[in-house]
Amino acid sequence: MESYVDKLNTSGRHTNYGYDLGRRYYYIYLDYYTGFDVSIHEMLKTRKEGGFTDAWVRIMPDLSPTIRVADDAVKKKMDEEKIASPNQVVSAVPVVPQLEFSVPPAIEPDPILSSTITTEPLAQKVAPVPRTFVNTPVYLSLIHSRNGKEVEGEIEVVDTERSRIISKVEGNSYLTLPDPKSKSGGLTLVCNAFGYRKLQHEVNFKNAGDTLPQHVILMDSFYMVTFDLIRYHKGDIATLYNVYFYNDAAIMLPESIFELNKLLQMLQENPEYKIRLHGHTNGNARGKIIKLGPSNNFFALTDDVKNEIGSAKDLSRERAQVIKDWLVSEGIGANRMEIKAWGGGRMIHERESANAKMNVRVEVEVLEE
Repeated sequence: MESYVDKLNTSGRHTNYGYDLGRRYYYIYLDYYTGFDVSIHEMLKTRKEGGFTDAWVRIMPDLSPTIRVADDAVKKKMDEEKIASPNQVVSAVPVVPQLEFSVPPAIEPDPILSSTITTEPLAQKVAPVPRTFVNTPVYLSLIHSRNGKEVEGEIEVVDTERSRIISKVEGNSYLTLPDPKSKSGGLTLVCNAFGYRKLQHEVNFKNAGDTLPQHVILMDSFYMVTFDLIRYHKGDIATLYNVYFYNDAAIMLPESIFELNKLLQMLQENPEYKIRLHGHTNGNARGKIIKLGPSNNFFALTDDVKNEIGSAKDLSRERAQVIKDWLVSEGIGANRMEIKAWGGGRMIHERESANAKMNVRVEVEVLEE
């Protein structure tokens, strides 16, 4: 084991080893982190790099009596970061890959059973703790397919049999899957992240099974469902549903900045992207149009705003234009963006319906990538 650690460290790793007192097996870990999210990120990065495609994250109940550290620098770092707290995380691989063992749940770590480290061989295999979606949390991991970075997004949990949304949750978080109470037990997890193609995965609540689908991984004490998200391609159209405007205005509400930043990031990430911004309104009536004043405040009704009269098509054009102008102010070339005004020509809901506000929108079409 020590020889293997030395070999890995010679190749540039920061590897060390430990011993689990409760379940009596040695393990080698690639690195340790004090935060769970960063541990997940590093684990996925390690898997993509190759060499440790089965790397996993282990949550240690108490590191101080279970890890024997040979490296004084690592020991000092552990002392500085108070690594003995009960929620520490390490990215690890087992010393003997085929060894079966049970692991403590992340939310209720087992107590340390002894303070003495022993090197005696494992007497017998410990029966694994049965894991099902009923008693095991699920971590919803949203990852950029090219660079492995975490992506912000939302997950819809859908009862597959009845095509009914049960709940919506933020990505990169834990969830105890709800029981659809259907005959099949099927659930569909739909990932929505602006700037990325919609992606969905199927799971079965009743039977996690011994053969999990590729996107579901049984970790130390939880399941991880991974969404490898792909950027929009040429021809894709997405709606900026979280970009909002003041009434009768081509000026955005402050909370629009979050989704705008996602659009900006998408354009910065791929300089070849060219887009068309489609403006839409709820109906075709003429009326007042409030436009930006000389101060160019994209997110406030300032004293210098301009009040004009125009058509619904004019308003839809000005709203698409103000998004373009904001992107230009953030360094995106104007020649990468086009404007198309539709007014109320392409409403998706009846003008007087409960969902009429969704007619007021700007869509992003990818023209080139």
